Amino acid sequence: MQPNPDTIRQTVRDQYGAIAREGTSCCAPSCCTPGASASPKGQLLGYSAAEEAAAPAGSNLGLGCGNPQAIASLQLGETVLDLGSGAGFDCFLAARAVGPNGQIIGVDMTPDMLARARTNAHKASVANVEFRLGEIERLPVRDGEVDVVISNCVVNLSPDKPAVYREAFRALRPGGRLAIADVVAREPLAPEFQADLALLVGCVAGAATVAEVGEALRTTGFVDIRIEEKAGSRELVESWAPGHPAANLVMSATIQARKP
Repeated sequence: MQPNPDTIRQTVRDQYGAIAREGTSCCAPSCCTPGASASPKGQLLGYSAAEEAAAPAGSNLGLGCGNPQAIASLQLGETVLDLGSGAGFDCFLAARAVGPNGQIIGVDMTPDMLARARTNAHKASVANVEFRLGEIERLPVRDGEVDVVISNCVVNLSPDKPAVYREAFRALRPGGRLAIADVVAREPLAPEFQADLALLVGCVAGAATVAEVGEALRTTGFVDIRIEEKAGSRELVESWAPGHPAANLVMSATIQARKP
């Protein structure tokens, strides 16, 4: 059984706050995609060398499990919400895709990450990106404010994933779409794995099953739901928890859905 929700949130906040302050992707034995800012890892996640080079320096901390831009089909002028925006890497790429008339809203619960993201935006003079402090289970956005919700390896860290999907649904305009990369479980994880905070912060132990994710999305009201394993998933997950049996039970996946 997972630890207390408040314990999970504080542990995640502490871990990723330290990452933001140190400017490295890994400050503990277990973390999402150590070293992913290097080109080979970036390519494994689905980012091109051009995308990696285009983002402001210091925004790519290598904390993802995929590339939500690859499935989001962002259009000029759209408003995009990034759940767990970290240092802003995916936000800055999205800003290029939607153009100057579009808007990007990044939400993160870690003050150190927000400070880093805002500094990155200021240094790069990116005007159409805004970073807001908040939890993804209680988003600081208005009803129907955005066209697209993206996220990269963050929902698995939430102790209340159905609430995250409900909030994403609320934030989307009718016809809006969800396009996220996340870690999901192939089968239910053993209680001892779920109780391991290091594995949880490392984006493994908190993974919901494919069936649970699908049911949460359907119950929320989403349609056109697709959950697909990402190419290179096994190599990616194994790099987070080498030799750990839990690594065989989870996968990096793309999750897509639409609000009617």
